[in-house]
Amino acid sequence: MDQINLSAWIDRSEITTGGVDAGMAAMAHAVLGQPETQAPRAGDRLPQLWHWFGFAPVTPMAGLGADGHPRRGGLLPPVRLNRRMWAGGALEFLAPLHVGERLTRETRILNISEKRGAAGDMVFVTLEHDISGAQGLAVRERQDIVYLDIPDRFRAPKPIAPPQAEISQTVEVSPPLLFRYSAITFNAHRIHYDLPYTREVEHYPDLVVHGPLQANLLMDLATRERGRAPSMFSFRGVHPVFASDRLTLAAQKTGDAEWSLCTIADGSHQGMQASAIWEI
Repeated sequence: MDQINLSAWIDRSEITTGGVDAGMAAMAHAVLGQPETQAPRAGDRLPQLWHWFGFAPVTPMAGLGADGHPRRGGLLPPVRLNRRMWAGGALEFLAPLHVGERLTRETRILNISEKRGAAGDMVFVTLEHDISGAQGLAVRERQDIVYLDIPDRFRAPKPIAPPQAEISQTVEVSPPLLFRYSAITFNAHRIHYDLPYTREVEHYPDLVVHGPLQANLLMDLATRERGRAPSMFSFRGVHPVFASDRLTLAAQKTGDAEWSLCTIADGSHQGMQASAIWEI
């Protein structure tokens, strides 16, 4: 395991400012919006999860590692494992945010844990984000990051069979979609757009579909089908999804105000699991 005292990074924090202006909202809508709908304009309510587009990681080119991620250090601990992934998260929406609004994000390292699993050594870093707008605290978010070693070949996790869905939608996944999502999140991780790197260095069989992109798609499905956005949303990746997979979004009502959602790759296994809860 890592010889650095990683626990020393717990409770480290930083404050960043940002926001989603009308231009960024138009770009996000071009990637995620439904056909024949208009992009949110200045002053309009920001769709749930779109605050992710308001805090670009503005690391200069010299500060990027070989994988496209910012080099280890800064707020996050200098974990020596060489693969970093956004594994999941949970959000509580307390107040609306708006296009053009100045946002503040307070981030704290909530926990760091080291484990050994089937994939080898793993380090889990849990971040807590408080996002505030003009009305005060608007979103409380937990972000789960996992660090692993890059394996010598791709070994797929054990597949989880898809559920019997009450609601489903097929989404066309393509390299342009992955590139555009990387662009609006300013995510330079090469597994989403650089196929030779993806295959030869990280040993995935194809370009990898972003976990947050899948979360955005599931949130949008839940919001459209229910008629309003949930007040709580959680998600976790359980299997990589690739650009060559046929992607299906699926939802099942598990209560009066709770839905279970997932992405399904090629009709055979789940990629991401999620839960949405509405205030009654």
